[in-house]
Amino acid sequence: MTGVNKKSKRLIKSPFLRGILFLITCLAIIILINFGPAEHSLGTHIRVVYLHGAWVWVSLAGFLLAAIFGLVGLITQRISFHHWSKAFGLTGLIFWITYIPLSLWAMQSNWNGLYLSEPRWKLALVFTITGILLQAGLYLANKPNLTSAFNIVYFTALVAAIRGTENVMHPASPILSSDAWHIQVFFFGLVLLIFMAAWQVARWWYLRESDRI
Repeated sequence: MTGVNKKSKRLIKSPFLRGILFLITCLAIIILINFGPAEHSLGTHIRVVYLHGAWVWVSLAGFLLAAIFGLVGLITQRISFHHWSKAFGLTGLIFWITYIPLSLWAMQSNWNGLYLSEPRWKLALVFTITGILLQAGLYLANKPNLTSAFNIVYFTALVAAIRGTENVMHPASPILSSDAWHIQVFFFGLVLLIFMAAWQVARWWYLRESDRI
């Protein structure tokens, strides 16, 4: 039984297997988004909005988990929580960065142009640059307590900025305010699938960080 358990752990940590699972998840996202329900005014262009919205939700979930694990790590001083905080902080940033081109795609598809003075878009760009600089510095510093603390600060600042930023052309929450339950079911299913991809990325960062010890 011991030999079987060791073999199972090696399979779980296999970079090749994790890569295959990640590619399968990404393929499932691509397939699912092509079956997104059309909307009365935007038609099938709404599918870009689904993807863009779900993507940023998953990014925010990554930052939230980074803050939660960071807080628990600071309280308990257990290194594994600090590693998870770092892993989810980096994962949240990756999804936040890739959310930028998705937002441009959504603008072009639905507004027939790029409205770069949209406050929400400028906020996303500012926190992209800030996040890159912050995570790069924390990665080089390699101080678990410091990483966890700044992940909490970053998430708190991001939430405060989002709440304090007005919407011009960007609706506040079109999915939640929709009366079409099938759109909401599809959207949250898409969020769950994208989060599965984010979890795999975070797991990769966590195992990589654990191996550095």
